[in-house]
Amino acid sequence: MGHPAVEIHAAEPRIILVGNPNVGKSVLFNALTGAYTTVSNYPGTSVEVSRGHCDIEGSRYEVLDTPGMYALLPITEEERVARRILIEEEAHVFLHVVDARNLDRMLPMTLQLIEAGLPVVLVVNIMDEAERIGMSFDISLLQEKLGIPVIEAATARKRGLGEIRRAVADFNPDRRPVFGYAADLERDIGRITALLSGAYNLAPRALALLLLQKDEEVLALVRQNEGENFEAIEREVRRIAFERRVDLHLRISLERQQVAKRILEGVIRQRERKGRTFSERLSDLTINPWTGIPILLLALYLGLYKFVGEFGAGTIVDFLEGTIFEGYINPWAVSLSERFIPWNWMKELLVGEYGIITLAVRYAVALILPIVGTFFLAFSVIEDTGYFPRLALLVDRLFKKIGLNGRAVIPLVLGFGCDTMATIVTRTLETVRERVIATILLALAIPCSAQLGVILGLLSPVPGALIVWSLCLILIFLLIGLLAARIMPGERPMFYMEIPPLRLPQLRNVLVKTLARMQWYFLEIFPLFIIASILLWAGKMTGVLEWLVGALAPVMDALGLPLEASAAFIFGFFRRDFGAAGLYDLQTAGVLNPVQLTVAAVTLTLFVPCVAQFLMMQKERGWKAAFGIFVFVSLLAFGTGWALNRFLLMTGILS
Repeated sequence: MGHPAVEIHAAEPRIILVGNPNVGKSVLFNALTGAYTTVSNYPGTSVEVSRGHCDIEGSRYEVLDTPGMYALLPITEEERVARRILIEEEAHVFLHVVDARNLDRMLPMTLQLIEAGLPVVLVVNIMDEAERIGMSFDISLLQEKLGIPVIEAATARKRGLGEIRRAVADFNPDRRPVFGYAADLERDIGRITALLSGAYNLAPRALALLLLQKDEEVLALVRQNEGENFEAIEREVRRIAFERRVDLHLRISLERQQVAKRILEGVIRQRERKGRTFSERLSDLTINPWTGIPILLLALYLGLYKFVGEFGAGTIVDFLEGTIFEGYINPWAVSLSERFIPWNWMKELLVGEYGIITLAVRYAVALILPIVGTFFLAFSVIEDTGYFPRLALLVDRLFKKIGLNGRAVIPLVLGFGCDTMATIVTRTLETVRERVIATILLALAIPCSAQLGVILGLLSPVPGALIVWSLCLILIFLLIGLLAARIMPGERPMFYMEIPPLRLPQLRNVLVKTLARMQWYFLEIFPLFIIASILLWAGKMTGVLEWLVGALAPVMDALGLPLEASAAFIFGFFRRDFGAAGLYDLQTAGVLNPVQLTVAAVTLTLFVPCVAQFLMMQKERGWKAAFGIFVFVSLLAFGTGWALNRFLLMTGILS
């Protein structure tokens, strides 16, 4: 049955969204496709690409939302994937989404797409914010000068969506405008295009410009397609570089900016403004350290502590775990097994101490799902406001001290949702050094949403324990980051990021993002919980689990924890949140005092990453690096727990 589906999929015309980060591509993607989308790695990479479908005037289209890119010459892994899509994927139309407020800076990429011979529609987005700051646009004049369809839009407000759909349906692929550069540069382009004879998705003119800019991937593509002719092309590129003796990349960029400037003459008008808007003033407050840090702490308090920690991990978990599972589902399952299952091993597998129903399903549905749901809801609300790029600016100076830049705040914040997903997103960082440092910090000091929610729920009744736990994680995060930045060789990271408008979140955007993330997360963790439950059951039946618990007895004794806590650390290797849920059971049973609870929470949070994250680390960084991180994190976690236990007992802070 797989082959017909592939044929239908291949026959559908394709719409590909391209553009800088934070210009509203994802909002437009969601508006076109709705909630029924898939997110998967682009073949041969770890960068995710969203795919969906939409119907426009009776025709069905596949829609791709590419990673953000600033130009056809890529720098980051995300940009390389976006460029690969341009080179390899056939499309009915490319929707180039730009921010109206920064049209002069983004139009050069539009020119690159046009000279590449791609079917382009320009979507001038975020018009509402541009108009609010006094900008107005002659879209008809811009369309006339560019020779391609141009649509003004504010997709977050549903403005322009109908016009975009009509532009897709009515697109004429035969229109191929060309923009000229200086005469000497045009001669250089002509000398190279005359030698190109292979078949490419990009026009020869665009390939020639990328070759002059020393694009290694395009050079490899030309070598593959030209055969014996490649040597002549390579010689010509070298000859031009020798003759010019200038930075051709800079020269071409400046030429393109001059063309964009001429095109925009008469297109943009700026009226005098009487004052700054409330959103602009609030935006300034979020990036000023004196006001931005209190705003960040307020967002963490309301979003994580109150909503996820108290409401998600408290109210909802208490209802599902205490009322539904303990009151109805577990007694019903145990009763049925007693009545109909004669084999003790089968009863243990289904409803025993580590049973699939009584442990795996209960943990996944009653403990983890409400915490993940509330976290992703809070995350989507904050994300839709445009706050995260401002947070990146706020922390950039601090992050540079630990070998990262403000851009790293995205994977690190995503780590509070799922460290496995966040490890993938480290691909967006520019240097290998940054990716390794971010991977270490994710494995060590960033608890995933489910683990975080359970721990917040556990520690909330003991405020002192919550403060100690938070301070320990922050200090370890900064200490390891500072040491890694000093020890690891590599170049210092650069930082650049588009700043979208700060606005009220849109309900539909928030719900679509939340549901998609919950679906992805739950489908990933539910099978792992069942597998973990079966392995724990097998360990109990064979005595292996008892042996492991006994082997951890000296470690638990050094940490000042009861022997029963060793099971939570064994659970934690399968999934961090599984281990946190084990602590929840111990706390509910009254086994842990405040000092033990704090030590267990800190140690488990720092403890080895779960199996899924470890495998992703191996895929991204290699076996040697993954195993090294595994050993380092384990030793540091138990060493920190031992020191913290002695400190708390000596000072009596939590007594």
